[in-house]
Order: sequence, then C-alpha cells, then structure tokens
Amino acid sequence: MAIKITTLAERPEFAPSLFEMDHTWQEFVLQDPIADLFYPFATTTYAEYVLVADDEAEPGRLVARGSMIPFLLEGAELPDDGWDGVIRSGWLARERGTRPDSLSALDISVRRDLQGMGLSSLMLAGMRDHAARLGYSELVAPARPNRKHLEPHTPMSEYAFRTRADGLPHDAWLRVHVRAGGKILKVAPRSMVVAGTLAEWRKWTDLPFDRSGPLEVPGALTPVHCDVEHDHAVYVEPNVWVSHPLI
Repeated sequence: MAIKITTLAERPEFAPSLFEMDHTWQEFVLQDPIADLFYPFATTTYAEYVLVADDEAEPGRLVARGSMIPFLLEGAELPDDGWDGVIRSGWLARERGTRPDSLSALDISVRRDLQGMGLSSLMLAGMRDHAARLGYSELVAPARPNRKHLEPHTPMSEYAFRTRADGLPHDAWLRVHVRAGGKILKVAPRSMVVAGTLAEWRKWTDLPFDRSGPLEVPGALTPVHCDVEHDHAVYVEPNVWVSHPLI
C-alpha cells in the first residue's frame, strides 16, 4: 500500500469524516473529559497538527489519522499527567495567547481492517517529519503500550522498561518508537483519568460492575477501581513518555 500523508489543513475535505473511520479504541477510553479541549477543535484550530493518510490507489478514503498538540513546557520535566497534561497546557496556552514551546503526539488511529500493516510506523514517521518542518527540535509522546492490557496488574514502571534479548522494548508499540529514534524517559502515572457512574461503565463496557474493588476491563492498562456503595468507578491510565529528538 502506498499512502499519502498530509495535514488536515492541506486536505480539509477529510474534516467531516475524520472521526467516522472505523478504529479499535475502546469506548471507555474515549470518555476522558480532557479530550473535549482538543478533539472538537481538531478540524479547525488544530488542523495543522492533525495528519491524515489515504491510499494513493484509492484517494479520498481515510486509512489512518494522527494528532499532535503544541503546548508549553518552559524547561520543566514532562508532566505526570501525560496525555491530559499536554492537552490542558496546550488549551491554556492558546486561551492566554502564550506561545507554545513544545509539541506532543496525542494519538495515531489506523482503520480496523488495515491493522498490522505497518501504518502506525508510517504515521509516526510522518509526525516526526512534520514536527521538524514546523521548527521543533523534539517531538514527545505519552505512548500507550499496546500489549500492556494483557498485564493489567503489572506496574507500568516495570513494564515500560522491560526489554527483549536484543535490547529493544518488550512492548511492540514502544519498539516502534525506539526504532524510529525515540527514547523512553519515564512513566506518566496518571496520563488519562476516566470517571463514571456504574451505569455509565456498564454502558461503555457491557460488564456488570456489581462489586467493589479493582476490576479488570478488556483493553484497560490497569484495573478500574469500582465503588458500588458510592455508585462510581474510576480508571487511571499510566502512559510512557517517549522523546523523539529531531535534530
């Protein structure tokens, strides 16, 4: 497959269908309220930071998308609240008229029927190239390891730095980052937070949520904390900070 990667600003015709592409994200992951500070504005305010890809043999049909956001770091350490943190920082910088000094990847989504064809690697390379064109010396990413959900009780601090015999990360998505030139820095322990009533969690997962305590949810990187007496459950997702030097 020969794909063409451009920005949404260059291909505005993709805007109406940008989020209609069939993907593999779990429904509960899409309920992080901080996402509302980016995605409703992705096709307008942030169009220059959204990459879209279509097949040159079938132009006009979206095969993958990727999102980035400029944010303000000011020489500080990358935040413990990872994904949530960079979106919030980017939003506040824009509202206050402050010039961002850093750029973070947010997500890469590949059409469900094209999973496993290496499109995520191509989109990551596209992000790196575009960040360099915009003048950034580094692209950071609060990466979501794609096999961590198989070990929800393993601390991310252990999982993120686990390596194979060849020295590359154990996790496939982290390997993609490292092979692309990225360096694993640290864990973002509360990168995403999703809270809801038990009825909402039942709707998002089709699970009963009928007992208190840590519950394993398919696709979740850590257990979801359920409190039946108080009618809520909370998911705190750790991610892994990866730095991609561009110079």
